[in-house]
Amino acid sequence: MKIKNNIAVSDNGFIFNPASGESFSANPVGLEMLNLLRKGKEAEEVIREIETKYQVDSSTLERDLNDFIEMLKQYHLTVIDDE
Repeated sequence: MKIKNNIAVSDNGFIFNPASGESFSANPVGLEMLNLLRKGKEAEEVIREIETKYQVDSSTLERDLNDFIEMLKQYHLTVIDDE
């Protein structure tokens, strides 16, 4: 899964999709997840990196990341694999 290249993300978690004109906000952990995904990290790598930074169990983090990825897909912020 890839994040669209044209998505603008500010340092404070403001996300802007220029294709739709919509904007969103992410909390600090969501912003870190998004930035790691934008760098091409796989879900397992994102979980490892976030897990080492915050005290959270991997199953909770995995569920939260999956929910976050589904939200990104709903808002059309991802690239479909075959594009």
